[in-house]
Amino acid sequence: MIRLEKFTADDFEQFISWMDTEKFMYQFGGASFTFPVSKEQLHNYIADPAHRIYRVVDVETDKVIGHGSISHHNIKNKSARLCRILIAEEQDRSKGYGRQLIRALLKICFEELALHRVDLGVIDGEYYSVHNMSILDREYATLTTSH
Repeated sequence: MIRLEKFTADDFEQFISWMDTEKFMYQFGGASFTFPVSKEQLHNYIADPAHRIYRVVDVETDKVIGHGSISHHNIKNKSARLCRILIAEEQDRSKGYGRQLIRALLKICFEELALHRVDLGVIDGEYYSVHNMSILDREYATLTTSH
Protein backbone atom coordinates (compact mmCIF):
# COMPACT_ATOMS: atom_id res chain seq x y z
CA MET A 1 0.00 0.00 0.00
CA ILE A 2 1.01 3.57 -0.61
CA ARG A 3 0.13 7.01 0.65
CA LEU A 4 0.64 10.34 -1.04
CA GLU A 5 2.36 13.21 0.73
CA LYS A 6 3.14 16.71 -0.46
CA PHE A 7 6.40 16.92 -2.40
CA THR A 8 8.67 19.52 -0.77
CA ALA A 9 12.21 20.87 -0.95
CA ASP A 10 13.19 18.09 1.48
CA ASP A 11 12.60 15.64 -1.39
CA PHE A 12 14.85 17.38 -3.93
CA GLU A 13 18.06 15.41 -3.32
CA GLN A 14 16.34 12.06 -3.71
CA PHE A 15 14.41 13.23 -6.76
CA ILE A 16 17.60 14.48 -8.44
CA SER A 17 19.31 11.15 -7.72
CA TRP A 18 16.51 9.34 -9.59
CA MET A 19 17.07 11.46 -12.73
CA ASP A 20 20.43 9.86 -13.47
CA THR A 21 20.31 9.98 -17.28
CA GLU A 22 18.87 12.47 -19.73
CA LYS A 23 16.85 9.73 -21.43
CA PHE A 24 15.26 8.65 -18.14
CA MET A 25 14.56 12.26 -17.16
CA TYR A 26 12.89 12.94 -20.51
CA GLN A 27 10.81 9.77 -20.36
CA PHE A 28 9.67 10.76 -16.87
CA GLY A 29 9.06 14.47 -17.33
CA GLY A 30 9.13 15.24 -21.02
CA ALA A 31 10.26 18.82 -21.59
CA SER A 32 9.38 19.85 -18.02
CA PHE A 33 12.99 19.67 -16.89
CA THR A 34 16.43 20.03 -18.42
CA PHE A 35 19.23 17.64 -17.63
CA PRO A 36 20.73 17.58 -15.13
CA VAL A 37 17.76 18.47 -12.96
CA SER A 38 18.67 21.19 -10.47
CA LYS A 39 17.24 22.38 -7.19
CA GLU A 40 16.36 25.65 -8.92
CA GLN A 41 14.22 23.78 -11.46
CA LEU A 42 12.51 21.91 -8.63
CA HIS A 43 11.89 25.12 -6.66
CA ASN A 44 10.16 26.54 -9.75
CA TYR A 45 8.19 23.30 -10.15
CA ILE A 46 6.81 23.31 -6.60
CA ALA A 47 6.15 27.06 -6.68
CA ASP A 48 3.84 26.72 -9.69
CA PRO A 49 0.23 26.69 -8.43
CA ALA A 50 -0.81 24.76 -11.55
CA HIS A 51 0.70 21.60 -10.04
CA ARG A 52 -0.37 19.39 -7.14
CA ILE A 53 2.80 17.43 -6.52
CA TYR A 54 3.18 14.32 -4.39
CA ARG A 55 5.81 11.92 -3.20
CA VAL A 56 4.75 8.29 -3.04
CA VAL A 57 5.43 6.50 0.25
CA ASP A 58 5.31 2.76 0.92
CA VAL A 59 3.21 2.56 4.10
CA GLU A 60 4.93 -0.62 5.35
CA THR A 61 8.48 0.70 5.13
CA ASP A 62 7.78 4.45 5.25
CA LYS A 63 10.18 4.71 2.28
CA VAL A 64 9.64 7.27 -0.49
CA ILE A 65 9.36 5.16 -3.63
CA GLY A 66 8.03 7.51 -6.26
CA HIS A 67 6.46 10.69 -7.49
CA GLY A 68 3.28 11.91 -9.17
CA SER A 69 1.51 15.14 -9.97
CA ILE A 70 -1.78 16.56 -11.12
CA SER A 71 -1.27 19.40 -13.58
CA HIS A 72 -3.06 21.51 -16.17
CA HIS A 73 -6.09 21.81 -13.89
CA ASN A 74 -8.70 23.63 -15.94
CA ILE A 75 -11.49 24.81 -13.65
CA LYS A 76 -13.78 25.90 -16.50
CA ASN A 77 -13.56 22.57 -18.33
CA LYS A 78 -13.25 20.54 -15.10
CA SER A 79 -10.23 18.67 -16.41
CA ALA A 80 -6.64 17.93 -15.44
CA ARG A 81 -3.67 15.80 -16.46
CA LEU A 82 -1.73 13.25 -14.45
CA CYS A 83 1.94 14.00 -15.00
CA ARG A 84 5.38 12.87 -14.00
CA ILE A 85 4.29 9.46 -12.72
CA LEU A 86 7.20 7.46 -11.34
CA ILE A 87 7.99 4.42 -9.26
CA ALA A 88 11.68 5.20 -9.04
CA GLU A 89 13.63 2.08 -8.17
CA GLU A 90 13.55 -1.07 -10.28
CA GLN A 91 13.01 -3.28 -7.19
CA ASP A 92 9.80 -1.36 -6.37
CA ARG A 93 8.26 -1.83 -9.81
CA SER A 94 5.85 -4.62 -10.78
CA LYS A 95 4.40 -4.66 -7.25
CA GLY A 96 1.22 -2.73 -8.02
CA TYR A 97 2.50 0.62 -6.69
CA GLY A 98 1.99 2.35 -10.04
CA ARG A 99 -1.62 1.21 -10.20
CA GLN A 100 -2.16 2.39 -6.63
CA LEU A 101 -0.58 5.74 -7.48
CA ILE A 102 -2.85 6.28 -10.49
CA ARG A 103 -5.92 5.32 -8.46
CA ALA A 104 -4.93 7.65 -5.60
CA LEU A 105 -4.44 10.56 -8.02
CA LEU A 106 -7.74 9.80 -9.77
CA LYS A 107 -9.49 9.78 -6.40
CA ILE A 108 -8.17 13.28 -5.71
CA CYS A 109 -9.20 14.45 -9.18
CA PHE A 110 -12.73 13.08 -9.16
CA GLU A 111 -13.66 13.09 -5.48
CA GLU A 112 -11.81 16.14 -4.14
CA LEU A 113 -11.52 18.38 -7.19
CA ALA A 114 -14.83 17.19 -8.76
CA LEU A 115 -13.34 17.01 -12.24
CA HIS A 116 -15.14 15.72 -15.32
CA ARG A 117 -12.11 14.41 -17.26
CA VAL A 118 -8.55 13.40 -16.43
CA ASP A 119 -5.92 12.43 -18.96
CA LEU A 120 -2.47 10.91 -18.87
CA GLY A 121 0.25 11.08 -21.47
CA VAL A 122 2.83 8.30 -21.52
CA ILE A 123 6.13 8.83 -23.31
CA ASP A 124 7.40 5.66 -24.95
CA GLY A 125 11.07 5.54 -23.97
CA GLU A 126 12.19 3.72 -27.10
CA TYR A 127 10.58 5.94 -29.74
CA TYR A 128 9.72 9.06 -27.72
CA SER A 129 6.15 8.85 -28.94
CA VAL A 130 3.34 10.00 -26.68
CA HIS A 131 0.33 7.82 -25.94
CA ASN A 132 -2.64 9.70 -24.49
CA MET A 133 -5.30 8.13 -22.32
CA SER A 134 -8.23 9.70 -20.51
CA ILE A 135 -11.02 8.79 -18.13
CA LEU A 136 -14.33 10.54 -17.54
CA ASP A 137 -16.02 10.97 -14.19
CA ARG A 138 -18.78 8.47 -15.08
CA GLU A 139 -16.15 5.88 -16.05
CA TYR A 140 -14.35 6.46 -12.75
CA ALA A 141 -17.64 6.05 -10.86
CA THR A 142 -18.22 2.71 -12.61
CA LEU A 143 -14.70 1.54 -11.72
CA THR A 144 -15.01 2.47 -8.07
CA THR A 145 -18.43 0.91 -7.59
CA SER A 146 -17.44 -2.36 -9.30
CA HIS A 147 -14.41 -2.91 -7.01
